[in-house]
Amino acid sequence: MIAIVDYDAGNLKSVEKALRFLGAETCVTRDFGEIRSADALILPGVGAFGVAMDRLKALELDKAIREFVQEQSKPFLGICLGLQLLFFGSEESEGVEGLSLLPGEIVRIPEGEGRKVPHIGWNSLHFPKQGQLFAGLPAEPYVYFVHSYYLKAQDPAIVTAQTTYGPALDVSVEKGKLFACQFHPEKSGRVGLAILKNFLAMTGGNH
Repeated sequence: MIAIVDYDAGNLKSVEKALRFLGAETCVTRDFGEIRSADALILPGVGAFGVAMDRLKALELDKAIREFVQEQSKPFLGICLGLQLLFFGSEESEGVEGLSLLPGEIVRIPEGEGRKVPHIGWNSLHFPKQGQLFAGLPAEPYVYFVHSYYLKAQDPAIVTAQTTYGPALDVSVEKGKLFACQFHPEKSGRVGLAILKNFLAMTGGNH
């Protein structure tokens, strides 16, 4: 069973639909027991950093996520805002502490000539190191983004994908069985489905 964290964020259903297309058994849940017993956990999300953290804390899901990541050796995937929430904090919501599961900050994409914020659309990925999510993918595959803020990771060793949109943006990370991507695999066609399939394969096929 793949559990999808339900904290009233957008984008839950499209993630669930993509996983079911791949044959995964899923549940959208905020139940601690279901989260604990899941084969893998996914934290999707679109919206504001501060609002999302407030909602996670109100439902005590911040505790459930930390417990899943820190105490269980099972795959976890953050998507879009779900990536950003894993870090210390965001310029979007000054003073709001993130889940702090990985070292780094979320900063606003700088506007520049020919560059609009939010960044909406398809960009190619390049891989500073081989990440498990991207096994078997072609070089520089295109994926779909919708975001105004991006990750500046403190530890380059965790960064498995970047894209160029003005500066080089860190857009996917991996540490142990903790994975996250800024782009939307569920909206990225065949490439996105291949990424999700790679994630599902890490559950040992018990989904």
